[in-house]
Amino acid sequence: MKKQVLIPSVNFHLWEPCNMRCKFCFATFQDVKKAILPKGHLPKEQAIQVVKELAQFGFEKITFAGGEPTLCPWLDELIRTAKLLGMTTMIVTNGSRITAEFLERNKNFLDWIALSIDSSKPFTNIQLGRAISGKKDIGLDDYMSMIKQIKEYGYGLKINTVVNRYNLDEDYTELIQFAQPKRWKVLQVMSVQGQNDTKVDELTISLADFESFVNRHQALQQITTIVPESCELIRGSYAMVDPAGRFFDSTRGGHQYSEAILKVGIEKAFHQALIDDVKFQNRNGLYDWRF
Repeated sequence: MKKQVLIPSVNFHLWEPCNMRCKFCFATFQDVKKAILPKGHLPKEQAIQVVKELAQFGFEKITFAGGEPTLCPWLDELIRTAKLLGMTTMIVTNGSRITAEFLERNKNFLDWIALSIDSSKPFTNIQLGRAISGKKDIGLDDYMSMIKQIKEYGYGLKINTVVNRYNLDEDYTELIQFAQPKRWKVLQVMSVQGQNDTKVDELTISLADFESFVNRHQALQQITTIVPESCELIRGSYAMVDPAGRFFDSTRGGHQYSEAILKVGIEKAFHQALIDDVKFQNRNGLYDWRF
């Protein structure tokens, strides 16, 4: 019998490898890779078992994140496993590997696609590290093409934007009006010790700057649900599992990890992380994700 959990949504950062090098990335997991997980991910069978444990524990929605989750050869199997166990499924992706073939394969099992879009300007994306070496620089037309394809297949669309020094003055009106995502999550860039603290200083902004960005886009609430998350709201408000299958939080500045779910059991591992259900509610973490 499933347990009723106060935070019914979990992020499984199943894959450390990424094809981009975003300077602000909250979850590089180089510490995990160096210390215990040289490949940056669990074997397929163990990753599938982690998903089963999360479903059995009572989580209703699972978001597969990374790194870049679409690099994982068995992502389709993880999505299918979660969906067949009754979970709402989502991926967070930079969009570089979203193809018609991927969308066709997963259309009956993947509910949501969250696109990470931090700028529609190619030069800004290069400054941020949101680029693939040797590939075409990403701009507005590229994102519009991705969005058009995702919506043609009927996926729920969410957009995630990390607001920082380089994109603070940009106007997202054209993009959001075109995309009409169900949710636009706007996050204040955050320093996390051991993850991005050697690169993020040039990108940090004040809370007042962040709020100014959000207020400037308030008219878009007629099109989408804007979900602003300051650094204070982000820390401790997510149930998160790392590539090694451990719950973790960043409430003390850097990542603090539980013991492995598959080693000590999910109940014990879950209670070793600091996860604040009140903050989860305050950041609008609970919404109607079934459609």
